Amino acid sequence: MARSSDGLGLRSARILAERGHSVVLHARNHQRAQDARSACPEAETCVVADLSDMSQAKKLAEDVNKLGPFDAVIHNAGLYTGGFRKTKDGFPGVVAVNTLAPYILTCLIQPAPKRLVFVSSGLHNGGDSSLQDITWARRGEQGFSDSQAYGDTKLHNILLANAFARRWPKEQSNSLDPGWVATKMGGSSASGDIEAAVKTYVMLADGEGPAQAASGKYWVSSKERSPKKEANDVAVQDNLIKQLEEITGVKCPSA
Repeated sequence: MARSSDGLGLRSARILAERGHSVVLHARNHQRAQDARSACPEAETCVVADLSDMSQAKKLAEDVNKLGPFDAVIHNAGLYTGGFRKTKDGFPGVVAVNTLAPYILTCLIQPAPKRLVFVSSGLHNGGDSSLQDITWARRGEQGFSDSQAYGDTKLHNILLANAFARRWPKEQSNSLDPGWVATKMGGSSASGDIEAAVKTYVMLADGEGPAQAASGKYWVSSKERSPKKEANDVAVQDNLIKQLEEITGVKCPSA
């Protein structure tokens, strides 16, 4: 399942469909779903949910379970700039979409996909590994920073990938940095190699090449790289999982 209606997710979905995979897209609303189906008519269907709303993320998992099982799920949906954007649940939109939603979906999509792909960023290096105030409840809207919040959530994505790799040894769970590429989020001036990014998506979703038996790894341009050292810290990973269990009300399943 490629969770995006445009950009890298859609490009990856097209390639996976061309390879004969049954592809399910995700879009935030019905208009975007129609656009996605038009852009990738080979897809089996497009599920709809606003991932900033935890109840919709949970309902999405139910909808996906009716279509599964899945070989791979790519956690590609993401927000960057735009301010606090307080959600229905009271969280910054970037936290809800980038951190809470992939956690909820990973825990609730059953059976677990053979391969999980979490899309991170090189900006995870600026993320706060202390994991204090991950929902910005203490700092609030006045103290909110787009760049800090984004860096935090991209660190969370690697922590989640590594935590699930460790907890679910029968599945493969990896993260990637697509680089600064010319997508809707990256902007037209981005200088990164978009084809290299898509190739990495597909490699991890397919579990091919260098990723054939890999799990708990961080990838850039189809090559394994070292993330911020705290991303590999088991205590930090477990701290994030514990907090997300409390915030979302979703318990992390055991292997």
